[in-house]
Amino acid sequence: MRTVAVLAFDGVSPFHLSVPSLVFGRVGVEGPAPYQVDVCAERPGTVRTPAGFDIHVRHGLETLTRADTVVIPSWRLGAPLSADVRDALRTAHAGGARIVGLCLGSWAVAASGLADGREITTHWASAAELARAFPAVRVRADTLWSDLGDVVTSAGVAAALDCCLHLVRGDLGSKAATELARSLVTAPHRSGSQAQYIPVAVPDAADDDPIERAMVWARTHLGDPVDLDGWARVALMSRRTFTRRFRDRTGTSPQQWLLLQRTDRARLLLESTTDTVERIAVDTGFGTAVSLRHHFHRILGTSPAAHRTSFQGQN
Repeated sequence: MRTVAVLAFDGVSPFHLSVPSLVFGRVGVEGPAPYQVDVCAERPGTVRTPAGFDIHVRHGLETLTRADTVVIPSWRLGAPLSADVRDALRTAHAGGARIVGLCLGSWAVAASGLADGREITTHWASAAELARAFPAVRVRADTLWSDLGDVVTSAGVAAALDCCLHLVRGDLGSKAATELARSLVTAPHRSGSQAQYIPVAVPDAADDDPIERAMVWARTHLGDPVDLDGWARVALMSRRTFTRRFRDRTGTSPQQWLLLQRTDRARLLLESTTDTVERIAVDTGFGTAVSLRHHFHRILGTSPAAHRTSFQGQN
């Protein structure tokens, strides 16, 4: 069983505190839970929240040093990190724990020194202040989350859910993450490179959104050749208008979005079937195993065969 420690603190938002428990604690809801989630605080006892109620926390910082994953679900902007919390985070990291900062939790990650010389993501509204406070850290406000392996950070609110689902996907595979997302009624996967803020109004109804209609169509035709002109016709637009509207709607180009969908489908097939890489390449629209291997490694940092072996070794 993987252990997850979630750090609470005075003034923590109950919503932010609930996200890691909601995701990691809900996996395996119909079977054995693969995660044990413990909430801890610098001083066990009553933790105040801005929501009109307090939370009683039983565990102290020693919980961090025993965890496989440590989650800082948020932080008070500009608040110092105590020496005890910093030391506990660094000890956990040195022991092999994955350190995760969700939303303003990236502030605590930066204050710990674990991200010096590295890149982290945070909520776009706080990125400039974080960058000024910690010049040794490269701060990104244009992505949903970033995963350095040992340090993972995300933007705010919904992106925290995306980030936690990404971690489940890496730990347990695409099928488990997709089933979990379905139970949470949220998107099964949003790439970390997706833009945080899309400055375009979303139509009130899905029927009024030709881009959404085109995205649904593409997901059902991943194994077929999808040329941009034909795809634009599904949305009843010219190629140029479709490309512009798609980028406005999603923050990425149609071709890049489609590539990510195909890669994610390939990952799911590698985990859930015994099909050959060649067969999967055809079924996901890559055409050849060479093309699949190239894009799979570029996007996920590993080969299809290595991913399948790793997944089978975990399950």
